[in-house]
Amino acid sequence: MAGNLVARSIHDLTAGAWFGGSLMGAIGLNGATAEAKDPAERTRLSSLGWKRWAPYQTAAFGAHLLSGLAIIWENKGRMAKQDGVARLSIYKSVVTLAGAAATLYAGLQGAKVDKLAGEGAEGATEPRHGASQELRSAQQQLKILQWAIPVFAGWVIVLGAKHGEMQRPTNVFKGLAR
Repeated sequence: MAGNLVARSIHDLTAGAWFGGSLMGAIGLNGATAEAKDPAERTRLSSLGWKRWAPYQTAAFGAHLLSGLAIIWENKGRMAKQDGVARLSIYKSVVTLAGAAATLYAGLQGAKVDKLAGEGAEGATEPRHGASQELRSAQQQLKILQWAIPVFAGWVIVLGAKHGEMQRPTNVFKGLAR
């Protein structure tokens, strides 16, 4: 039981880091760098901030996946017997992996923006008039991804809360009775 509490806490905290970090980056970092006076600094500074966050986000995501596996292992009996638990676990895993893919893809697009930072921009995700098609494309994709990623992370948090509700004794009893 204590191992489950530790794994659950790590799982929840790392999902929170993914959500909070991505939302702060979209609103705070990308928003603030749009205020830089030099258009070339706008994408360069945003890229620097995201590069500094990336190792922490990667570590949090790795811990999230490992703690998720530990939770699944500790709950394998309940998953097999309680109605809906395995289905919700699969659903949450799909959402998590889709969010991870979006996060990785955003990192790849961010690397393109960083490489082309010298072209300048209106903002981290807003191309400047006359920007190359490569920079314009990467920024347009990042504009969508910067909001999609916190949606995925928030979705994972909500599904985690649903998992927690399924562990209430009355819900376990109802699920086992089905």
